Order: sequence, then C-alpha cells, then structure tokens
Amino acid sequence: MSLGSNARALREQLAPFLDLKGYGREDLGKDLVSALTVTFMTIPQGVAYAIIAGLPPAMGLYASCVPTIVGALFRSSNHVVAGPTNALSLLVGTTGAAAAGLDPVSTVLLLSFLVGAMQVTAGVLRLGLLVDWISTPVVIGYITGAGILIGVGQLPSLTETAGAEGNLFEKLWGWSQHLDETNGWALLVGAIVAGSIVGLRRLDKRVPGPMVALTLATLASWLLDFEALGLRRIEDLAPVPASLPPLTLPDGEAWSFDRWLSLLPLAGAVTVLSLVESSSVARAIAARTRQRLDVNTEFSGQGLANVAAAFFGGYPVSGSLSRSALNHQSGARTRLAGVMNGLLLIPLLLFMGPAIDFAPIAALAGLLLVVAADLVDVERILQIVKARPSDAFAFGVTVLGTWILRLDQAIYVGVAVSLVLFLRRARMLTVHQIVFEPDGRVRELTLDDPDAEYLECANVKVLNVEGQLFFGAAGELQQALDEVMRDPAVRAVILRLRRAKGLDVTTIGVLEEAAGQLAAEGRHLFLVGLQDQAQTLLERTGAAELIGTDHVFPTTLRWFQAADLAMAEALEHLGDHDCGDACPLARHLAVRDITPPLDAASSG
Repeated sequence: MSLGSNARALREQLAPFLDLKGYGREDLGKDLVSALTVTFMTIPQGVAYAIIAGLPPAMGLYASCVPTIVGALFRSSNHVVAGPTNALSLLVGTTGAAAAGLDPVSTVLLLSFLVGAMQVTAGVLRLGLLVDWISTPVVIGYITGAGILIGVGQLPSLTETAGAEGNLFEKLWGWSQHLDETNGWALLVGAIVAGSIVGLRRLDKRVPGPMVALTLATLASWLLDFEALGLRRIEDLAPVPASLPPLTLPDGEAWSFDRWLSLLPLAGAVTVLSLVESSSVARAIAARTRQRLDVNTEFSGQGLANVAAAFFGGYPVSGSLSRSALNHQSGARTRLAGVMNGLLLIPLLLFMGPAIDFAPIAALAGLLLVVAADLVDVERILQIVKARPSDAFAFGVTVLGTWILRLDQAIYVGVAVSLVLFLRRARMLTVHQIVFEPDGRVRELTLDDPDAEYLECANVKVLNVEGQLFFGAAGELQQALDEVMRDPAVRAVILRLRRAKGLDVTTIGVLEEAAGQLAAEGRHLFLVGLQDQAQTLLERTGAAELIGTDHVFPTTLRWFQAADLAMAEALEHLGDHDCGDACPLARHLAVRDITPPLDAASSG
C-alpha cells in the first residue's frame, strides 16, 4: 500500500467527518428535518432511560447532547445516533453495587471515561472483528432478559407502591406484597400513556408517540394537580435544571486506583454491550444504504462519545436502534444530522427543564413498559429456538443469567457461552469464485484473481463456500457477499454450500439480509448443495420461504448437478441483462447438457 493510501486510511479512521464532498442545500434540508424528528424522540427517551439507570433524569438528556455530536462526527456510519439506550441503561444501573457509598453520579462519570478509553483502545488496535465472536442468540438473550427486567422494574411506579431490590423474582415478590396499596389514578395514567403510544404507532409510525403522550400527561399533571392525587412527578426524584450540559469530572476519591479496579469488571461489560449494540445498528442500516463501514472506526467513534459523556454530565452511551432507524427513515443524508440532533437539544434544555419536572412518574412507567415490550422480539426468539440446540441453549442461559445474576455478570456469562461454542466449532471459512474453462472444466479462484475476468460470467457469480458456517464466520461471509454485491452488473449470486457445515441462526440472518437486499434491487440469491440438516434449518426458521423456495437447491448425488440447475435458473431470471453470446456459464451448461431457456441462452 502506498504512503498516500496509508494516510487516506488513517484520515478516514481518525476524522471521517472530513469526507463531506458535494454537500449541498438539499442535503442540509434533509439532515435538518431528520434532526428535528429525532429530537422529539430523544427528550422522553433520555428522561426515561436515566430513570432505568437510577440516575437523575437530567443525565439522560445530557448524554444525548455532546456525546451524540461527538459520536456522529467520529464514527464511520452516517446514520447511527449515539446516546443512552434501554438495555445499556439497565446495565449502568448496577453501578450502585460497585459505588460502595460514593456519589453514584461521580462514579458513573468515571465509568463513562473507562468505557470510552477501552473502546478507543479497541478501535486503535483494530479489534473490530471481536464483535463477531458474540453470537446473535447471546445478544438477543441479553436484550430479552433486560426488557423483562425493565418492565418488572416499572411495576412499582405504575401502581405507586413500594418495590424491592434484588433479582427478577425478588422484585416481583416484593412488588406483589403491596398490591393492595395500588393507586388507581397512577395505574390509569400509565395505561393511557402506554395505550396512546401503541395506538399512535399503529396509526402512523412517523408520529412521535412517546413525545405526544408524555407532553399531554405533563400538561394534565400541571393543570389538574396530579400531585394531590398521590402521583409522584420527576421533580420528586431530581429536578431537571434549566441549564446547558455542565462540564463534569469525577471527584478525587472516584479517581483512586481502588475505585478504578472495582469498576473495571462493570466497565468491561458495558464496553462489550455498547460495542455490540452500536455495531449491530450500524450494520443493519448500512445493509440498506450500502455504505461501507469500518468497524474499528465505529469502535473509536463510540469510545470518544463515551469520553464526552464523562466530561459533559452524561453516562455511558451506545448506538440507539430506535433513534438511528428514525434518523435513516426521516431521510438523513449525512452524519451532520446526528450533529444537529445534539445541537438542537442543547437550547431546549434551557427552556424545557422546569416543564419536564411536571411529568408524572406513572406516565414514564407506561412509556417504559412499551419500551420493555419492544425489546422482546418474539419472532427472533422463535427463530433462535427452532434453530440449532446450541443456539437455543446460548439464548436460554443468557436470559436466565439476566434474571438471577447482576447484569454485568450476565454479560460475561453470555460471552463465555459464545466463546465455548466458538472454540468447539472454530474453523476458517473459505470463499472462492467458481469459473469455467472453454472446454467445460471448472476452476476455483479467489475473488480478486485477475484470471477470473476472462472465465467468469459478468451477470452471475458462483461462489463455493467451505468451512464451519456458524456465528464466528458471519463477518467473513458478509464481507464476501458485500464484495460481490457491490458490482451492479451482478444480477444473481449463487452460493454453493455443499462443503459448508454448521449453519446457524446468525449466518442465516446474513443470508436473509443479502437475499432481501438483492431482491429489492431486482437481483437474486441462490443457495445450492444444501445438506439435509441445513435444508431443514432453513425451513424451520422461515428463511427458505424468505429467500424463495425456488432459489434453494438441496444437494444431489450427481456432482455439481444442484449448481447446474441453479445456474440455469439464474439465466432464466436475467431478462434483458446480456453479457454477450460467449457467456462462459452458458457454454458450461451446454457442455453439461443442461440448456437454459432459448431467450436466456445468450445472457449471463
């Protein structure tokens, strides 16, 4: 690599915001509209998530200002919005167990700094591939368990009764002992807020339901004096000051070596969850926008956002799925939409702080119950349970860990399960392109082999995949598919999986994502040479139907027969895309005596 290329790569990792060539008035308008839309969601979420973390509500808003700006500037994704998230806030809430009598605010500021330092270090050392070692069932298991914990944790606020500390079962038991003291007005307010959010979402997803419901509940609290009805308000927890995000530092005692040492296990768990969350969000959106991501830059950018949280009154942040998705859906063009989102929130804090104080705690409980329900993805859970027994085991162990252990310990249990499964099945995944000699012979070449140019079909790429096709190989498979799909001339991709084993729900997700992206562009993905176990797994998880049953070819006794049938099918689907009369693929099928339809014989 040349010196200029090295300098460009270093600039892209350290300062990705410098790449804004051609930014115009139309881009500015789209980014501003998106930023305004996301800001309306940020306010209620920031307050609610800080309550989940057991922190003053203002810290959730502070964590959504400067950290959001820094994250938008320094990560590689153009659409991910950094800030507090539900699952991460619940994990941060375990900080109290490590604080040992110290001020929890000061302690959580130090936690933010430690998390940021770890994430920046991981990015500089280019450890991005480490997130591939944590399987989807473990991540979904943690999020599911956290969602149920969040819901159970809000029950005392919903009924305005006493709660209890401890694990999930202890909290449920403690809450149930005071049900006869339930405040009916609080229950009604929470139910109305939750119902309004769900109803507005079904009516029109573009309506900021949480903001609308919380605003109306706050107005009602102010006009009707909810406090006289026994309903607590945010000011009863900690008033939100009308001020800019403060410059903050952990106090002197929190900076002691002993305090660092006591927080390191929790900081490691927060670092892992934050990176997995933000990387997953970035990849999901990049799959739609076709933006090329640098996972190491994602790590560094997320780390700098957490360092900013430590010095501007926030707490550990991640990439928000809901706000990032809304940012993309609202038409954001560049990373400046995230910058504007953070900037817009700063002046709002000067005027809205006292108004937020009137929000009823029961209304926030209703909002958080909807958040908790959203975290329990029944469709993904069923897919995991129906897949491999090891996937179901990893999911179950992680969920159970969140219910009976401290959340930072549950994270490590999930990571340990992932590593055990990785070590059991770890093997290198190899992906080669299959090309065809004029005499009908088949050759395997690497994807970047220059010889392939003269032997390959311009419109159909045939890839041979070998090795253990499990969650640890998902990144390699995704990278190989992205490289081929990046060429707009490729109209069909054929994956030959005869010598690939260990297909699981994580790699099925990669295949589903690729098939969906290709289908949206009028292109096709074919899977051939599937063994019985893989074929059954695709059918049980519903992936075969999503990809297309006519695009899935099981293995046959005759060598290469399944691939031949898929190639003939691919040529039939090409339509007007013609790469010449001497298509190597068409020649190969003629030699093999498998003739595609006459109108596609010259395509390929």
